[in-house]
Amino acid sequence: MLARQRQELILDEVRTTGGARVSELVERLGVSDMTIRRDIEALAGRGLVTRVHGGATAARSSVDEPGFAAKAVLHTAAKRAIAVAAAELVEPGASVALSAGTTTHAVASALLGIPRLTVVTNSLRVAEVLHEGGREDHSVVLTGGERTPSDALVGPVAVAALRRLHVDWLLMGVHGMDAEAGFTTPNLAEAETNRALVASARRVAVVADNSKWGVVGLSTIATLGEVDVVVTDSGLDPEARNALESSCGRLVLAA
Repeated sequence: MLARQRQELILDEVRTTGGARVSELVERLGVSDMTIRRDIEALAGRGLVTRVHGGATAARSSVDEPGFAAKAVLHTAAKRAIAVAAAELVEPGASVALSAGTTTHAVASALLGIPRLTVVTNSLRVAEVLHEGGREDHSVVLTGGERTPSDALVGPVAVAALRRLHVDWLLMGVHGMDAEAGFTTPNLAEAETNRALVASARRVAVVADNSKWGVVGLSTIATLGEVDVVVTDSGLDPEARNALESSCGRLVLAA
């Protein structure tokens, strides 16, 4: 079978089911793992699919912004593991900023085990987790602002609040991470607010599962080199590990 024929079959599978796994394509088409990966890379280069760990999904626009509920059901085990590892960075009595997102939502739950925290967030969901946790030694500061589909509070009100704050840690979720584009989001207002979060923090940790690698949103929040720690899961492929290890301060792979 010619490469063009294989790629048409792969593209048809992605369009029909929303995604295709390398292992299944190898068995179906009777070719090597490397051949399938080259085919997917060729399709991704033409903007027809999005390459992800273990396969390909339907092409995503740089301005697509899934809602919180849609993202909450994805990669839940990885997010829980990342949350536990990220919480280990934080010392009792610290001040911590949490951006909006489903991974930071999991981090908020993990932070309930740490005493005497002051938490700044632009996420209604994160604030709700911390409030319902009932810890009297936790202080929660909500920025205010306009609400996005991912339940982030953004815009000039949020940015103005953050400009006067200084925290020990920012634990930040992202839409995508890429060697060239850095850490990105599809929402311009959220990017501006997240940049204000970065500026407020003495140390910055990005929390993101391996599916975020190679995804590029419309606006860059920070380059790889501007982040102190990246906490992700052990499913991250070797190429991505090398890129992060060489550019970021530290890479933590949650089990």
